Amino acid sequence: MTIRIGTSSWTDPTLIACQRFYPPGVATPEARLRHYASQFDLVEVDSSYYRLPDPAVAWRWTQRTPPSFRFHIKAFRAFTGHATPRSALPADIARALGAPAEAPPGPERRLAPHDIPTELSTELWRRYLEAIEPLRQSGQLAAIHFQFSPRVQNDRAGRALVFETARRLDGEPHAIEFRHRSWFDTPSREAATLAMLRETGAAHTIVDSPGGLDNTVPAVWATTRDDLCVLRLHGRNAAAWNRQGVGASSGRFVYEYSASELIDISARVQRIAAQADDTHVLFNTNHEDQGMKNASAFARALTGLAHGVS
Repeated sequence: MTIRIGTSSWTDPTLIACQRFYPPGVATPEARLRHYASQFDLVEVDSSYYRLPDPAVAWRWTQRTPPSFRFHIKAFRAFTGHATPRSALPADIARALGAPAEAPPGPERRLAPHDIPTELSTELWRRYLEAIEPLRQSGQLAAIHFQFSPRVQNDRAGRALVFETARRLDGEPHAIEFRHRSWFDTPSREAATLAMLRETGAAHTIVDSPGGLDNTVPAVWATTRDDLCVLRLHGRNAAAWNRQGVGASSGRFVYEYSASELIDISARVQRIAAQADDTHVLFNTNHEDQGMKNASAFARALTGLAHGVS
């Protein structure tokens, strides 16, 4: 039974700007990752959600971290039901889509999943899996993390996407995180959702976030794989979760867990960790050094619990 603890970014601009986590002189991508890996044994790669990862960069990650270090890498947004800006696609695939329709001035129009033909989607998948191959070859790829859009609901299309994801991955370890309450809003739906994840081989992601909203799910403390349990903590900033405007998206993750919250979570983690070989705890509170502070405080709470210290 192993419990790994980390954060959902090591390169967030506010983290670097606050100058509290990285020591003076740690100012290059290589130095930052090496320092991060000296403090934690797990990290989530967030950049791969926005653009396809680069295999050369993935290889460098393996060279800058010890063999025992593990990566969760987020799936590209075109695979998770999110709308994708044309500019986020590789240039040749964007060209293959044809000239964009005339659009009024303003934010770039985003492509819905059905706007990308099957053959181009297949090519995106091929390039994505090829890009993360260095992590798989090094044994450091813990899972590909699919954070589904809130638009992916518990209906025929949503369930089809879960099965299609498993088909595309062909046995590659992956975790699925739902963002719409319909997956777990009744006991029968909860049971059916967990059964589907077990059937498709996906690790259920236990989510800690504000409750009672359409685009959040409750923390369902259950496992769907014997080898991997995933907990992802977004904070409990309910007031900012659906706030609109500049900076609203990142603002929802501004949260510092209290000691009592972390003690409660650590007790739950200790219990559920007995059900899987590896339990991975990732803090997605990425404002400045809050993720690192939360992760470190959680590690201390877990250690205190193991030693009978309250």
